[in-house]
Amino acid sequence: MKGINHLVLACHDLEAMRSHYAGLGFTVTPRGQHPFGTGNSLMQLHGSYLELLAVTALLDVPEHRAGYFSFAAFNRDYLKRHDGFSMLVFDTPDARADVKAWRTAGLQTYEPFDFSRAAKMADGQEITVAFSLAFVSHPAAPWLGLFACQHHSPRYFEQSRYVQHANGASAVQDVWIVGDTAPDLAGFMQIVTGAKATVEDTSLTTLQTRIGAIVLARPQAFVNAFGLAAPHPDDGPHLAALTLACQTIGRLADLPRIGNRHVLAPDKNFGTAIGFVTTKR
Repeated sequence: MKGINHLVLACHDLEAMRSHYAGLGFTVTPRGQHPFGTGNSLMQLHGSYLELLAVTALLDVPEHRAGYFSFAAFNRDYLKRHDGFSMLVFDTPDARADVKAWRTAGLQTYEPFDFSRAAKMADGQEITVAFSLAFVSHPAAPWLGLFACQHHSPRYFEQSRYVQHANGASAVQDVWIVGDTAPDLAGFMQIVTGAKATVEDTSLTTLQTRIGAIVLARPQAFVNAFGLAAPHPDDGPHLAALTLACQTIGRLADLPRIGNRHVLAPDKNFGTAIGFVTTKR
């Protein structure tokens, strides 16, 4: 079974987004630059992380082509629509094995993609991190970005300095894929993740992965949970929200509370809703 490795939160203005999340009490890593035209910063958690991403070198973005999925082109085209939660990423020890297994199961797959980039440690040391990516897609959800990420240097993605957040954020509790047909993706997501789909009712299906849950929800179920409408209804089944487990949420407790979540609305958060919940961990 896979776990949630990280979440891609895309924006037009990376510096503005970095400042915004720092203002929410997150410790944000220094900027990094991909060789294919996107730049990022991370917010490291226990077992996963959030990736703040923007297209920073448009001329370096490779296009999609037959059999190949372009991470940068997907995010570029997504951002032509709006900022938001563009991609959900799973962990894997072997990206190539994932491609083979998904292809055998009849899913739409692409050739694995390998790359490396420079990164800066908390102490200022310059290092190189490397990855192998396995992309998969579903024709009924064109704006649902999914892939598995094989980290060749995983030790750099949970540094003690960077997992300390003033708002107490510690882990991804769940992510929400929302749309009229979102629960219909349960079989597809079972194959992708290896997690069993549990049908809560006709409007809500949950897959509990090794790290974090994936919730497939119709729009009203999302409203019931977050107290607001999903942000991008024209995208079809799409990544609308995430919930973070926090040891203490401090001033974020002033956010509107819906059930056990303190909710940051997407129109105040670059197109993504976030629920903050307290945990004893």
